[in-house]
Amino acid sequence: MRNTLVRRTVLTASAVSLALLTSACSSGGSDGKAGDKVGEKPSASAAAPSAAPAAKGKSDVETAALLVTQADLKEQIVSGQGAAGAAAVPAEVDNAACKPLAQVETAQKVGAPTGFGRTSAKAKPQELPAGASAEDKLKAGLLALGGDQTLITVASYDGKGAEDAFASVKAAGAACAGGYAVTYEGDKTRIDSVSSAPIRARDEAVHYSVVMDLGDGEKSTGHLVAVRKGNALATFYTFGTAAKYPGDLIDVQLTKLA
Repeated sequence: MRNTLVRRTVLTASAVSLALLTSACSSGGSDGKAGDKVGEKPSASAAAPSAAPAAKGKSDVETAALLVTQADLKEQIVSGQGAAGAAAVPAEVDNAACKPLAQVETAQKVGAPTGFGRTSAKAKPQELPAGASAEDKLKAGLLALGGDQTLITVASYDGKGAEDAFASVKAAGAACAGGYAVTYEGDKTRIDSVSSAPIRARDEAVHYSVVMDLGDGEKSTGHLVAVRKGNALATFYTFGTAAKYPGDLIDVQLTKLA
């Protein structure tokens, strides 16, 4: 079990480098006034309003600045590379429909954002009393290896890019319920199943429970979340030996996108 935990943690932690957000548009028109005379052009006041300009995305630097930091999450260890971590090795999947899920699981871009940032947050290790035994230290070390870790990304988009990116993650969740295989940096991981799970309503949001095959008959359930807020898309992937839904972390990150 220890070897499995170590192997899995190293595999998944290697996916962490790290960078953010934005999308919407509207148009309209109106007919001439009833009072306009036949044959005359509609009055200026009745002319169709010009379409609202399409939303503009932020840059990498602006987007990375919106990520949660250590100051935001006192009970976790936060690390990040911001925009500098955006150029990661792409994840490969055996089913192209599942690619957006693999991108969230490895903290990579979904779609074509104008700005991107990523970071990670990990549960703080257990504090041991003075004089703790070697066995207690070993147990604490194993718990730290298998403790919850969340990969976080924020991406900003032009126009309706965030809506499209969110739609691709949602469609992948439905298409890949039966599982898929992900190869990242030469390591292959099998996802046994993907199923919808509860999440608070927002602009648009999905939460999937993702069951991973750790080998030797062991399984682990992670939490994959994507939330669109305006023309920004935030994604979260939490894993660990007994991973819990990161509701508080998600709330903190979303407040920074307001």
